[in-house]
Amino acid sequence: MDVRGRCLRVSVRRAAGPGSRVPLLLMNGIGASLELLQPFVDELPPELEVIRFDVPGIGGSPMPRLPYHMSTFAPLIGTLVRRLGYGEVDVMGFSWGGGLAQQFAAAQRKQCRRLVLAATGTGSLMVPARPNVLAKMLTPRRHRDPEYARTIAGEIYGGTMRTHPERASEVLHTYTRKGPKRGYYYQLLAGAGWSSLPGLPLIRQPTLIVAGDDDPIIPVVNARIMHRGIPNSRLHIYSGGHLALLTEAKELAPVIDRFLTE
Repeated sequence: MDVRGRCLRVSVRRAAGPGSRVPLLLMNGIGASLELLQPFVDELPPELEVIRFDVPGIGGSPMPRLPYHMSTFAPLIGTLVRRLGYGEVDVMGFSWGGGLAQQFAAAQRKQCRRLVLAATGTGSLMVPARPNVLAKMLTPRRHRDPEYARTIAGEIYGGTMRTHPERASEVLHTYTRKGPKRGYYYQLLAGAGWSSLPGLPLIRQPTLIVAGDDDPIIPVVNARIMHRGIPNSRLHIYSGGHLALLTEAKELAPVIDRFLTE
């Protein structure tokens, strides 16, 4: 779809049968095409309509002519939602996408009914990962080299990746489409200098914060900070790491679906 001059690859899983549920808009992690979230989507009930998209330069969305930023990209997603015919959506952001989801909830509040933040933080103002973990996040190599992904999985993803690192390679490479390397760096740049921390009180939607107790990329203390800052939020801490939403989707999808249907 062409949205305000940017071409985005969009996927909509239509609801099965009649239903009146609010659609769920998913916002993905860094460097990953929309297919990465397929294990989670497969565990959601079929009557729930699910919307996904590739950010510019990732997966099937072509490279943008100019970089973009969280603050300007959220309104563009608002236009996408309207173009698809939805007045209101529930939003779930995973990892990098959690930052975009927070920006969307604050800036496009009339379009966002409920918010789910999974394995994410508040951007540049947050408790950071250890330097050795951050260094490995600065390049897209783990998305392009399955053996490298397996080698570093336990160190950067934690949880079950520590004992079964091959699962990271399966998750990152079974479904996803590779985009240009430059798309990854544009995505990094989109969050440069951005933080939701001062604006957490502006997020008024009912919010579920989902975090792992062994997440080297986003230490769990960041989830507690968001929980304290977002007025109408609740916190669900699971036993696991950064990719549990994908590798343990059978356990986490029902938790999120119950929140959405309350």
